[in-house]
Amino acid sequence: MRGGLGQTGGTRRVELVILNQYYLPDVASTGHLVAELAQEIACCGTAVAVMTCFPCYGPKETWQPCCAVEVRDGVSVRRIRTTRFGKDTSFGRISDSLSFLFPLAVRMFFSRSRDRVFMYTSNPPFLGVIGALVSIVRRHKYIVLLHDSYPHIAVLIGRMRRGSWIERMWHLVNGQIYRRARQTIVLCDKAKELIVHEYGVSPDRVQVIHNWADPNTLRPCPKEQCHFARQHGYDKKFTLLYSGNLGLYYDFETLIRAADRLRNDATIKFVFVGAGGRKAYIGQRIAELGLTNIDVHQYQPFSALNDSLNSCDASLVTIAEGVEGISFPSKFYSSLAVGKPVLALSEPGSELQRMVTETSCGLWSPIGDVDALVANIAALRSDSVRMSAMGRAAREAMEHNFTIKAAAQEYLRVMKLALAGTTASSAVTQSA
Repeated sequence: MRGGLGQTGGTRRVELVILNQYYLPDVASTGHLVAELAQEIACCGTAVAVMTCFPCYGPKETWQPCCAVEVRDGVSVRRIRTTRFGKDTSFGRISDSLSFLFPLAVRMFFSRSRDRVFMYTSNPPFLGVIGALVSIVRRHKYIVLLHDSYPHIAVLIGRMRRGSWIERMWHLVNGQIYRRARQTIVLCDKAKELIVHEYGVSPDRVQVIHNWADPNTLRPCPKEQCHFARQHGYDKKFTLLYSGNLGLYYDFETLIRAADRLRNDATIKFVFVGAGGRKAYIGQRIAELGLTNIDVHQYQPFSALNDSLNSCDASLVTIAEGVEGISFPSKFYSSLAVGKPVLALSEPGSELQRMVTETSCGLWSPIGDVDALVANIAALRSDSVRMSAMGRAAREAMEHNFTIKAAAQEYLRVMKLALAGTTASSAVTQSA
């Protein structure tokens, strides 16, 4: 064992139960992160179980067959059968989520709770309500893992009206979820501020744990040796790669406008790999502008991820205006892992800007500033020595600060806090 909780009370073994809609072999980034976390915690000597559903996140061609019940890399995985309409429509997302939530809630109300800590993620965003409801009627030690904060994102992207009764009700439910939780895990300091100030949760019950990358699965490789690069000719061009969710929380317009500005330079290529709610918009903008220097690809198989991530000269990482604190781009860590300079786009003063600057792993420009982005691209392209230094700094930052082993130890620490913690009443901060 490497720091696991192991046996308690002489004979009993504590188990971590992770509840997340997506899990391997689904292509969702949160599913991969949860899988890596579960496997690493299991390696540390703690029993880990996962409640999830069958693959439904990406396009149908990415759905791989898997078992309803299996032990996968030391983790006990149980999948619930749900609708599988996919996430590209509101109806599909809601149907898939609700058909996951209802049977899961029944299981949780009747599941064994002794010697178990339950970790509810924010996928789907109201998953934690199950933990709050169960904790009202029985002893239920649970943690909330916040990836994306709703309803903040729904309001930001215009899917929900600010001040509506739905938004107010959602915030009331969130307050119960976070205050009844033994601990809440967030991805950045801004997210902690949001939970503490908006929902009145004591700061010592909100823990910041950054996401990670696996240094063994993702590692630097020369672009010229990558099959994906050779297949599409990226080995012969200065290639800028965005790989991940083409969703509503990211700024693509600045990237597209930069590509438009550089349309006459046949040696530069912008590449988008992934799927999501903004993919159709990206295609529409490419067609409107008649751009030939942007390629769009579907998600690559997980087995080929290292190859595709290395098929570029620099990684593009963005986060949309107003998203700071309610989401954080996990692709930043995979970019660090493959040792590519990062071209980051965010609001001034954001955590992404700070991390890029402090680690010296790339260059930052503000959202909407096409001139700054184009200048940064030119600065990288003209200085191969600087690019190499940034790539090395990226890999070193990941190895020192953002590994799965370091993250797993932090999750185990929070699990111990949850085991020792008190119930909801002491989670509320004292107001004047």
